Amino acid sequence: MNSKSNILEIAKKCFENQSSAVANLKALLNDDFVRVIHLIHKSQARLVITGIGKSALIGMKVTATLNSTGTRSMFMHAADAIHGDLGMIANEDVVLFISKSGNTPEIKALVPLVKNLGNTTIGMTGNTDSFLAKQSDHVLNVAIEREACPNNLAPTTSTTTQLVMGDALAICLLEMRGFGKNDFAQFHPGGSLGKALYLKVKQLLNNNYIPSVDPDTNLSQVIIEIGEKLVGATAVIDNGKVCGIITDGDIRRILAKTTDLSSLQAKDIMNENPKQIDAEILASEALNIMQKNNISQLLVMQNGVYSGIVHLHNLLNEGLN
Repeated sequence: MNSKSNILEIAKKCFENQSSAVANLKALLNDDFVRVIHLIHKSQARLVITGIGKSALIGMKVTATLNSTGTRSMFMHAADAIHGDLGMIANEDVVLFISKSGNTPEIKALVPLVKNLGNTTIGMTGNTDSFLAKQSDHVLNVAIEREACPNNLAPTTSTTTQLVMGDALAICLLEMRGFGKNDFAQFHPGGSLGKALYLKVKQLLNNNYIPSVDPDTNLSQVIIEIGEKLVGATAVIDNGKVCGIITDGDIRRILAKTTDLSSLQAKDIMNENPKQIDAEILASEALNIMQKNNISQLLVMQNGVYSGIVHLHNLLNEGLN
């Protein structure tokens, strides 16, 4: 039972079980799903999500996804709700109950309390004959044939379908709100996700390190300029205009070809067609350009004027990839 083939076979059966259950959700969608989407979309209040056990954990994740995509949500643990946290629910809030069986004691105790408050209720359950399904104003069916657990006990496939249904709610609401990249950036200012959506190239430039040489600069001075400005390259500027770039890679290649450096000037080794970008573009777009062209530096222009060099390391240090 501990052999490699047996372990892989068990994993494959788990995948097959869960993927089949997720695919079957399409057949379970009905008009109630549409009504739920319109209800939440039109609501000026919050969507309160509640559950017990593993369903509570799924509820937390769905809450987080909804909040990050423009739908105001709050998680309330069903056990805590019947011991005081029921006061978290405001008058106009819509309440979503998540429960595989729909008959757990905490859910059966909580549903009537919420209904007495006058809130609209949604039941997400795998049992459409359950107390939850019969008492809810709307029902989201997440029924499965059996759990991936060989004993058909541990919540596995059931929590997967709950999670996918929650994601479907979030994505439908996102689409209806026209929630775009700028909105996403506003809600995700931290980490690589946020930076990819708001960080601009100009924010990475150091005004103290703007390497430049003129075409007639001798090679030794070019090397000093590159070394002092710490971006692995220098722009070649002629009469205020960019005419080329020299990278540390160019220096290494010329040193491999000759030891007579005394007569070499910047114009002799520069790349006359350097990649240039505008300072206002997103840093993530700069990274895409570098990766596409297999280069490590880009000349940055602001209003047509050379304003510095952005290096691949600047982008990677910001967590972009």
